[in-house]
Amino acid sequence: QRPIGYVIQEAALFPHLDVRRNLHYGQRRVAEGERRIALDQAVELLGIGALMARRPATLSGGERQRVAIARALATSPRLLLMDEPLAALDAARKAEILPYLERLHRELSLPIVYVTHAMDEVARLADHLVLMAAGRVQATGPLAELLARTDLPLARQDEAGVVIVAQLVEQDAAFGLSRIAFEGGALWLGQSDATIGQTVRARVLARDVSVTRQAPAETSILNVLPVVLEGLHADHSTALLRLRLGGPQAAGGTPLLARITRKSCEALALAPGDALYAQIKGVA
Repeated sequence: QRPIGYVIQEAALFPHLDVRRNLHYGQRRVAEGERRIALDQAVELLGIGALMARRPATLSGGERQRVAIARALATSPRLLLMDEPLAALDAARKAEILPYLERLHRELSLPIVYVTHAMDEVARLADHLVLMAAGRVQATGPLAELLARTDLPLARQDEAGVVIVAQLVEQDAAFGLSRIAFEGGALWLGQSDATIGQTVRARVLARDVSVTRQAPAETSILNVLPVVLEGLHADHSTALLRLRLGGPQAAGGTPLLARITRKSCEALALAPGDALYAQIKGVA
């Protein structure tokens, strides 16, 4: 009876109702005077206007899930709970629906609790992260802060890395590249469809970052940034480095993680406080 919208892994649409009537079912759950999200708005946000007369059996998995989200919004919830909403979709359908979720986040003043095991979804959607294991909270805080912590299980995953909030400052159409700027530096990356001045997120995986003591010359690596080594955690074969972008003179720069072999770590005699250069391939 609480005003909570709920979206689960399977779309759970009524098979005998077309999309329009599925949405009307959701809308009828709330009194007319309490409706804060118009049905037309939900339809437009999820891009399902062309699907209104179709039955769920004729929709793709991604289309069904977009309808399910629109139906949850039609109840004018004060909070939206999404329990692994993309887990049942393949990579192509996930790629189709993620921009719609980003749009909800951007355009609706609606808190969303989003449950997932997928780090790519976390990196694209989350502002605040609650890390849980065996029913208990291990850590909670801003997304960028938790992803950069080397003491959490996230750092031991193959997809460990950071999210950098930046601004798009340049498009190089001739080479299909974009440049983003943030506190502590800038990065060249594959061309983004964002507009100049728009705020974007860049996900940099630890496995895509290497370090060197000297500024490299005549290298194919597009991004070479001064950093300070803040800490390192080594296991049997690898070392995870926590770096701070901007070099020794930068105060409070952007954090970065790098995973290298322990052999390389010892060959470079790395120690906290060292001034280094981080190398990040533009194609990564």
